[in-house]
Amino acid sequence: MRDKKIEKLIKGEEKRQKEGLELIPSENYVSDDVLKANGSVFTNKYSEGYPGRRYYGGQEWTDQVERLAIERACKLFKCKFANVQAHSGAPANLAVYSALLEPGDTVMGMDLSHGGHLTHGHPMTLPAKIYKFVTYKMKNPDTGEIDYEDMLKVAKEHKPKLIIAGFSAYPRTLNYKKFVEIAHEVGAITMADMAHIAGLIAAGALRNPFDDGFDIITSTTHKTLRGPRGGLILTRESEEIAKKIDKAIFPGIQGGPHMHIIAAKAVAFGEAMTPKYKKYAQQVLKNAKAMAEVFKKHKVRMIGGGTDNHLILADVYGSLGVTGKEAQSVLDELGMTLNMNSIAGDTRKPMDPSGIRFGTPAITTRGFKERECKQVAELMIKTLKNKDNNKVKMEVHKEIKKLAKKFPIPKSFV
Repeated sequence: MRDKKIEKLIKGEEKRQKEGLELIPSENYVSDDVLKANGSVFTNKYSEGYPGRRYYGGQEWTDQVERLAIERACKLFKCKFANVQAHSGAPANLAVYSALLEPGDTVMGMDLSHGGHLTHGHPMTLPAKIYKFVTYKMKNPDTGEIDYEDMLKVAKEHKPKLIIAGFSAYPRTLNYKKFVEIAHEVGAITMADMAHIAGLIAAGALRNPFDDGFDIITSTTHKTLRGPRGGLILTRESEEIAKKIDKAIFPGIQGGPHMHIIAAKAVAFGEAMTPKYKKYAQQVLKNAKAMAEVFKKHKVRMIGGGTDNHLILADVYGSLGVTGKEAQSVLDELGMTLNMNSIAGDTRKPMDPSGIRFGTPAITTRGFKERECKQVAELMIKTLKNKDNNKVKMEVHKEIKKLAKKFPIPKSFV
């Protein structure tokens, strides 16, 4: 590489990933095949429009790539229509809003403090400045149960046109049938934001919202899906909705699609169809439960009381007297990367909250099983209980480096 400054920074990041453990539940590793497609000559090509309907010439290969990505996405998630051009999850959600709603219309989403996502109605985001958002919450943060009775009451009162099932920091499963029932009662369209659990749904490890009658699914293509950083919008069967979404993406909120990313998405979708990937997804869930067992043993409070998916949200401030920010910092220092996170009813500020959020997608990709995940959880708690003890921290750092060396990042998943 001629740019030595950038080359040095890339090598530094490679070393960090190689020698540490990635526990952020929204991060993962991609295969060399995904990386190769991501860095291919498709990055040179402008392809405004859709296959067979482009505004520029020279689309012989781009059309084939996008059609293949669409075909694989539809097969993977059991739907009729897919838009693979969304640049990321937030634009995917915004596209659905702009396709189906008028300014001022009401949307219902999960409260951010109870595990929802910024794009589901946080007042600082663009959608919240255009549309009216109402929220649903957990009935009891210690069990994670959603208050469906209150959700129905709020829906009847505000008549949302769109109801979103999805989350960023929620460790349990959602009752998709309840969402559909409530939506039908108030005449709303249903959308599942499965960005975090797309790979687990694709592999059949978690339930597909389409099986319960959802109209739309939005997602990122990284996280558990192990693809490039990008977005995805799926429509179960309505061609009318699918056409509106396509127009909302282009020319609505985006220009030319990133064809190199779409090529990499197609590769990732293909990898997710393999038997090996199904085993991976099941192991992600087993590993998360194993880590939760350790936290429960040490009486560390977990929102939802444990996990049904790939992530855990722990109240380290209430249980260990360590703030989320402190926990993130000290664990990162020792090679365990996770993120601080607010919890339901948090009395602390978002930039210095009570909780931490961590998960198992990336370490499972490296080959970790339940035994190693329990070991990591023990090391996390040991560190937090001894955050000012340099001797303990040095011991933990050595153990983490040993684990990272024993389980190198794989180059191929098939």
